Amino acid sequence: MPKFYARRRLSILAGLTGLIASAGLLNGPAASAALPTPVSGATARSYLASLTVATEDRTGYNRDLFPHWITQSGACNTREVVLKRDGTNVQQDSSCAATSGSWYSVYDGATWSAASDVDIDHLVPLAEAWDSGADSWTTSRRQSFANDLTRPQLIAVTDNVNQAKGDQDPATWMPSRTAYRCTYVRAWVQVKYYYGLSVDSAEKSALQNYLANC
Repeated sequence: MPKFYARRRLSILAGLTGLIASAGLLNGPAASAALPTPVSGATARSYLASLTVATEDRTGYNRDLFPHWITQSGACNTREVVLKRDGTNVQQDSSCAATSGSWYSVYDGATWSAASDVDIDHLVPLAEAWDSGADSWTTSRRQSFANDLTRPQLIAVTDNVNQAKGDQDPATWMPSRTAYRCTYVRAWVQVKYYYGLSVDSAEKSALQNYLANC
Protein backbone atom coordinates (compact mmCIF):
# COMPACT_ATOMS: atom_id res chain seq x y z
CA MET A 1 0.00 0.00 0.00
CA PRO A 2 1.43 3.48 -0.90
CA LYS A 3 2.61 5.46 2.15
CA PHE A 4 0.12 8.26 1.45
CA TYR A 5 -2.85 5.90 1.63
CA ALA A 6 -1.42 4.07 4.65
CA ARG A 7 -1.08 7.35 6.56
CA ARG A 8 -4.58 8.43 5.49
CA ARG A 9 -6.02 5.09 6.64
CA LEU A 10 -4.33 5.41 10.03
CA SER A 11 -5.62 8.97 10.34
CA ILE A 12 -9.20 7.87 9.59
CA LEU A 13 -8.97 4.98 12.07
CA ALA A 14 -7.58 7.28 14.76
CA GLY A 15 -10.43 9.69 14.18
CA LEU A 16 -13.04 6.96 14.41
CA THR A 17 -11.46 5.62 17.60
CA GLY A 18 -11.59 9.08 19.14
CA LEU A 19 -15.25 9.47 18.24
CA ILE A 20 -16.16 6.08 19.68
CA ALA A 21 -14.18 6.72 22.86
CA SER A 22 -15.79 10.13 23.31
CA ALA A 23 -19.18 8.43 23.05
CA GLY A 24 -18.14 6.07 25.84
CA LEU A 25 -18.37 2.95 23.66
CA LEU A 26 -14.81 1.80 24.41
CA ASN A 27 -15.06 2.38 28.12
CA GLY A 28 -15.21 -0.95 29.92
CA PRO A 29 -15.68 -1.33 33.68
CA ALA A 30 -13.03 0.40 35.75
CA ALA A 31 -10.25 -1.80 37.05
CA SER A 32 -10.42 -2.74 40.74
CA ALA A 33 -8.00 -0.57 42.70
CA ALA A 34 -7.58 -2.83 45.74
CA LEU A 35 -5.04 -2.12 48.49
CA PRO A 36 -2.81 0.91 47.82
CA THR A 37 0.57 -0.45 46.70
CA PRO A 38 2.91 -0.63 49.71
CA VAL A 39 6.55 0.44 49.72
CA SER A 40 9.21 -1.87 48.28
CA GLY A 41 10.87 -4.61 50.29
CA ALA A 42 14.08 -2.58 50.56
CA THR A 43 12.21 0.47 51.84
CA ALA A 44 10.22 -1.66 54.28
CA ARG A 45 13.45 -3.15 55.65
CA SER A 46 14.82 0.36 56.11
CA TYR A 47 11.63 1.51 57.85
CA LEU A 48 11.60 -1.53 60.12
CA ALA A 49 15.16 -0.89 61.24
CA SER A 50 14.10 2.56 62.45
CA LEU A 51 11.03 1.49 64.42
CA THR A 52 11.15 1.59 68.20
CA VAL A 53 11.07 -1.84 69.87
CA ALA A 54 8.83 -1.81 72.94
CA THR A 55 6.64 -4.10 75.01
CA GLU A 56 2.96 -3.83 74.11
CA ASP A 57 0.46 -2.48 76.63
CA ARG A 58 -3.29 -3.11 76.17
CA THR A 59 -4.31 -1.05 79.23
CA GLY A 60 -7.41 1.06 78.57
CA TYR A 61 -8.13 -0.21 75.05
CA ASN A 62 -11.65 0.17 73.70
CA ARG A 63 -12.53 -0.22 70.03
CA ASP A 64 -14.90 2.74 70.30
CA LEU A 65 -11.86 4.97 70.84
CA PHE A 66 -11.20 4.57 67.08
CA PRO A 67 -14.31 6.09 65.41
CA HIS A 68 -15.26 4.20 62.24
CA TRP A 69 -16.76 3.88 59.71
CA ILE A 70 -16.98 7.60 58.96
CA THR A 71 -18.70 9.25 55.98
CA GLN A 72 -16.29 9.67 53.09
CA SER A 73 -18.47 11.13 50.34
CA GLY A 74 -22.21 11.65 50.02
CA ALA A 75 -23.92 8.66 51.63
CA CYS A 76 -20.82 6.44 51.43
CA ASN A 77 -18.86 5.50 54.53
CA THR A 78 -15.36 4.02 54.63
CA ARG A 79 -16.52 0.40 54.49
CA GLU A 80 -18.63 1.07 51.43
CA VAL A 81 -15.81 2.91 49.67
CA VAL A 82 -13.45 -0.04 50.21
CA LEU A 83 -16.07 -2.55 49.09
CA LYS A 84 -16.47 -0.59 45.85
CA ARG A 85 -12.70 -0.18 45.43
CA ASP A 86 -11.75 -3.79 46.07
CA GLY A 87 -14.66 -5.48 44.31
CA THR A 88 -15.50 -6.24 40.69
CA ASN A 89 -18.65 -4.89 39.01
CA VAL A 90 -19.94 -3.60 42.34
CA GLN A 91 -23.39 -2.01 42.19
CA GLN A 92 -24.60 0.22 45.02
CA ASP A 93 -28.05 1.50 45.93
CA SER A 94 -28.98 5.09 46.75
CA SER A 95 -27.68 4.70 50.30
CA CYS A 96 -24.33 3.40 48.96
CA ALA A 97 -24.87 -0.18 50.16
CA ALA A 98 -23.38 -2.79 47.81
CA THR A 99 -26.22 -4.74 46.20
CA SER A 100 -24.16 -6.93 43.87
CA GLY A 101 -20.60 -7.62 42.75
CA SER A 102 -17.80 -10.01 43.60
CA TRP A 103 -14.87 -9.80 45.98
CA TYR A 104 -11.64 -11.77 45.83
CA SER A 105 -9.98 -12.19 49.22
CA VAL A 106 -6.21 -11.99 48.81
CA TYR A 107 -5.65 -13.51 52.26
CA ASP A 108 -7.19 -16.91 51.46
CA GLY A 109 -8.01 -16.92 47.74
CA ALA A 110 -11.80 -17.10 48.18
CA THR A 111 -14.26 -15.18 46.01
CA TRP A 112 -17.57 -13.92 47.39
CA SER A 113 -20.68 -12.54 45.70
CA ALA A 114 -22.35 -11.09 48.80
CA ALA A 115 -20.95 -8.07 50.64
CA SER A 116 -22.12 -9.64 53.91
CA ASP A 117 -19.42 -12.31 53.47
CA VAL A 118 -16.69 -9.67 53.37
CA ASP A 119 -15.06 -7.70 56.18
CA ILE A 120 -12.88 -4.64 55.83
CA ASP A 121 -9.68 -5.57 57.63
CA HIS A 122 -7.55 -3.02 59.43
CA LEU A 123 -4.26 -4.51 58.26
CA VAL A 124 -2.62 -3.18 61.42
CA PRO A 125 -5.45 -3.92 63.88
CA LEU A 126 -6.86 -1.16 66.06
CA ALA A 127 -5.89 -2.98 69.26
CA GLU A 128 -2.37 -3.53 67.90
CA ALA A 129 -2.10 0.18 67.17
CA TRP A 130 -3.28 1.00 70.70
CA ASP A 131 -0.66 -1.34 72.16
CA SER A 132 2.02 0.29 70.00
CA GLY A 133 1.47 3.95 70.76
CA ALA A 134 -2.03 4.98 69.67
CA ASP A 135 -3.10 5.13 73.32
CA SER A 136 -1.44 8.56 73.43
CA TRP A 137 -3.13 9.86 70.27
CA THR A 138 -6.02 12.28 70.00
CA THR A 139 -9.40 10.86 69.00
CA SER A 140 -9.03 12.68 65.68
CA ARG A 141 -5.79 10.86 64.87
CA ARG A 142 -7.27 7.51 65.87
CA GLN A 143 -10.22 8.23 63.58
CA SER A 144 -7.84 8.99 60.70
CA PHE A 145 -6.00 5.73 61.33
CA ALA A 146 -9.21 3.68 61.44
CA ASN A 147 -10.44 5.15 58.14
CA ASP A 148 -7.17 5.56 56.23
CA LEU A 149 -7.76 5.08 52.51
CA THR A 150 -4.36 6.47 51.48
CA ARG A 151 -1.97 4.09 53.22
CA PRO A 152 -2.21 0.28 52.64
CA GLN A 153 -4.26 -0.16 55.80
CA LEU A 154 -7.78 -1.19 54.71
CA ILE A 155 -8.66 -4.20 52.56
CA ALA A 156 -11.75 -6.29 51.82
CA VAL A 157 -11.27 -9.95 52.84
CA THR A 158 -13.25 -13.03 53.84
CA ASP A 159 -15.10 -12.20 57.06
CA ASN A 160 -14.19 -15.30 59.07
CA VAL A 161 -10.53 -14.99 58.04
CA ASN A 162 -10.49 -11.44 59.33
CA GLN A 163 -12.16 -12.59 62.54
CA ALA A 164 -9.59 -15.39 62.96
CA LYS A 165 -6.81 -12.85 62.55
CA GLY A 166 -8.33 -10.65 65.24
CA ASP A 167 -5.68 -8.37 66.75
CA GLN A 168 -2.68 -10.60 65.97
CA ASP A 169 0.56 -9.31 64.49
CA PRO A 170 2.80 -11.17 61.97
CA ALA A 171 4.53 -13.10 64.75
CA THR A 172 1.36 -15.16 65.27
CA TRP A 173 -0.77 -14.67 62.15
CA MET A 174 -0.13 -14.38 58.42
CA PRO A 175 -2.34 -14.77 55.33
CA SER A 176 -2.66 -18.43 54.31
CA ARG A 177 -1.81 -17.45 50.72
CA THR A 178 1.98 -17.39 50.81
CA ALA A 179 2.00 -15.35 47.57
CA TYR A 180 0.50 -12.41 49.46
CA ARG A 181 2.77 -12.44 52.49
CA CYS A 182 5.41 -10.13 51.05
CA THR A 183 2.78 -7.52 50.22
CA TYR A 184 1.27 -7.94 53.68
CA VAL A 185 4.46 -7.33 55.65
CA ARG A 186 5.53 -4.43 53.43
CA ALA A 187 2.15 -2.82 54.07
CA TRP A 188 2.34 -3.57 57.81
CA VAL A 189 5.72 -1.89 58.19
CA GLN A 190 4.70 1.10 56.07
CA VAL A 191 1.64 1.76 58.21
CA LYS A 192 3.55 1.41 61.46
CA TYR A 193 6.31 3.69 60.17
CA TYR A 194 3.92 6.36 58.92
CA TYR A 195 2.06 6.50 62.22
CA GLY A 196 5.16 6.25 64.40
CA LEU A 197 4.06 3.01 66.06
CA SER A 198 6.43 0.64 67.83
CA VAL A 199 6.99 -3.09 67.32
CA ASP A 200 7.60 -5.76 69.95
CA SER A 201 10.61 -8.04 69.66
CA ALA A 202 8.75 -11.11 68.35
CA GLU A 203 6.91 -8.98 65.80
CA LYS A 204 10.14 -7.39 64.58
CA SER A 205 11.85 -10.76 64.24
CA ALA A 206 8.94 -12.17 62.21
CA LEU A 207 8.87 -9.11 59.98
CA GLN A 208 12.63 -9.33 59.36
CA ASN A 209 12.31 -12.99 58.37
CA TYR A 210 9.45 -12.35 55.93
CA LEU A 211 11.01 -9.23 54.48
CA ALA A 212 14.26 -11.09 53.79
CA ASN A 213 12.38 -12.82 50.97
CA CYS A 214 10.78 -9.65 49.55
